Amino acid sequence: MTFSKGINSTAATLTKLRTGNDKCEFSGMCVTCLDGCVGLCEVGKSSIRAKEMLYPQPFGKITTASQKDYPVDYSHFNIMGTAVGAVGIEADSDKAIFPAVSLEAEVGAANKIKLNLPIVVAAMGSTNVAADNWEHLAAGAAICGVGIVIGENVCAMDPNAEIKNGRVVHSPNLARRIKDFQRWYNGKGFIAVQANVEDTMLGVQEYALEKLGVDAVEIKWGQGAKDIGGEVKLNTLERALQLKSRGYIVLPDPEDPKVQEAYRMGAFKEFERHSRVGMVNQESFNARVEELRKAGAKYVMLKTGAYRPADLARAVKFASDARIDLLTVDGAGGGTGMSPWRMMNEWGVPTVYIQALLVRYLDRLAAKGAFVPPVAIAGGFTLEDHLFKGLAMGAPHIKAIGMARSPLTAAMVGKTVGEAIKNGKVPPEHKKYGESIEQVFIAAAELKDKLGSDFEKLPVGAIGVYSYFERLAQGLRQFMCGARKFALQYITRNDIAALTREAAEISGIRYIMDIDSEEVDQILG
Repeated sequence: MTFSKGINSTAATLTKLRTGNDKCEFSGMCVTCLDGCVGLCEVGKSSIRAKEMLYPQPFGKITTASQKDYPVDYSHFNIMGTAVGAVGIEADSDKAIFPAVSLEAEVGAANKIKLNLPIVVAAMGSTNVAADNWEHLAAGAAICGVGIVIGENVCAMDPNAEIKNGRVVHSPNLARRIKDFQRWYNGKGFIAVQANVEDTMLGVQEYALEKLGVDAVEIKWGQGAKDIGGEVKLNTLERALQLKSRGYIVLPDPEDPKVQEAYRMGAFKEFERHSRVGMVNQESFNARVEELRKAGAKYVMLKTGAYRPADLARAVKFASDARIDLLTVDGAGGGTGMSPWRMMNEWGVPTVYIQALLVRYLDRLAAKGAFVPPVAIAGGFTLEDHLFKGLAMGAPHIKAIGMARSPLTAAMVGKTVGEAIKNGKVPPEHKKYGESIEQVFIAAAELKDKLGSDFEKLPVGAIGVYSYFERLAQGLRQFMCGARKFALQYITRNDIAALTREAAEISGIRYIMDIDSEEVDQILG
């Protein structure tokens, strides 16, 4: 099996090989490296652009995710259907139909948050691609009744933020992001404000709780795409100086006169802003949870990344002891817009593996009678079969699926197509459906009926998010109906089967040739 794809040449970094597919498999280099080549591959371009080539291109305009072919992924499991009975509804062919499947979920410890769909849009932070599409994504999440998290660094990256004595007192960008959700909130779902090291130092969550009407916050340990802090590019010296003054690591040092001169001479065009890595221990974690609750947080959540198993165990134990309202675990291979490309491919515990470990650890808590926090699993989930498998593999502990890249794609495409239609330029791909929003977007009429006159004020990309989630909902209902499970709480680990012995060994899900063996013996005598 070839685990890694795109070594030394990939669309992610806009690189290619002079010899096409004729390459050395381990290094990814052309089988013959020619003296005289201008440098098309990643090694070659790195000799010209150095550390710029660490990142996917064009930075800030894209999302991207790992190309690595992990030995076991969710395709190595199949969903089991049955011809017998129904769970959660009367076993009547006129009643046990897929539109009758309930997809309502809830998270929260003492206080419950109801979700129309078992989806949380994982944190969207300060990157351009998130900021440019936020109003569409947030409105879509709100009208669909799912959770959404505002990611790290939004306040400090706000050029108009007011910071006094090292604490944020006003941030138009954060206030706008929250209003973009609250404007369309219909009683289901939630919006939470995440904080990393710098955000915590600036008091971002306290500001959101006290001034912006937020009641949910998320402590961030990390994510699946990288094991370092967040990164963005800064295209002016003034912006670099501002961000350094707000406590960030900025490279190269914008305060260095030689660096300033090199920038003005055009030697480079962008600075890099980096966040710090956190230092986790239980005492400080518990103290931070209590600080947030005293500041008015009704819900305190935790997001962790694809770190080694001991760190996952810490997340589970700390979340249990502090009675966290939602623990989100993000596996390697998920999507982002600002992580080093090779890091996305070559670090961390992939989603299937980390979910298998997560279930073991949560089961141990449950066996001891300890509090088991509601959990969301994230890391590359995009379609309805992924949702079912993620919920089944983690049953009964997984309450929601974390998604980021695919809802953002739905928002971006919805925005692009919707704005083109409004400008009278229907994209050729969609002209066969008609000329208006209602004709091209199949769910627009239904949404217009729900929203009435407010439909015209809806950010057009939100129609894309709504349509995408409607597809996921119907697809998930169909899978659940086939498994005869008519509400999420009835899904079990026995509703999926491993297609290989390796997948079974890793996950604890039964091998497809062994599943139902006891019942088969009873049937056949």
